[in-house]
Amino acid sequence: MIIHVSGRQMNVRDNLKNTIEKKLHKFDKFFDEDTQAFVTCKARKGVKIIEITVTYGGTLFRSEEENDTFVNALDRAMESFERQIRKNKTRLAKKVKSGAFVPSPDDVEDDDILEEDEFIIRTKTYPFKPMSPEEAILQMNLLEHSFFVFTDADSGDACVVYRRKDGNYGLIVPEK
Repeated sequence: MIIHVSGRQMNVRDNLKNTIEKKLHKFDKFFDEDTQAFVTCKARKGVKIIEITVTYGGTLFRSEEENDTFVNALDRAMESFERQIRKNKTRLAKKVKSGAFVPSPDDVEDDDILEEDEFIIRTKTYPFKPMSPEEAILQMNLLEHSFFVFTDADSGDACVVYRRKDGNYGLIVPEK
């Protein structure tokens, strides 16, 4: 796995980079060696935040955790990341490296990680009318949802607006 470590509004020290790389190589059993992993370190109001994003086989894996130290945040992010992979292992078995889910002697079986049998538990329909991102945000707020899918009135593309953790809004548009 190729690991890229960066800091947002900060410089990441070499010892932290080495720790991150060493710990992330634990996931080499799931991914090929040319897989790209991006780790972003942030410090905000005394809280250390680690964000791990791995793109492999068209699937995006992501974990973000915060704690009082970067190492503790990294440990929690790694646990969350591995839990995601193990929880979805049946569905991911076709996408991750072959033999990744063969149990090894040092693997501990987690009883609290249950595999999901069904993806979709409810289907909703709604009128899909063209609107501006501002109108979509208004509609999202009126529905008290954290995201809203809409057709952009200008481009005709299917887009998504969402509420970010910092209280601001984000817009996802398809790449052309």
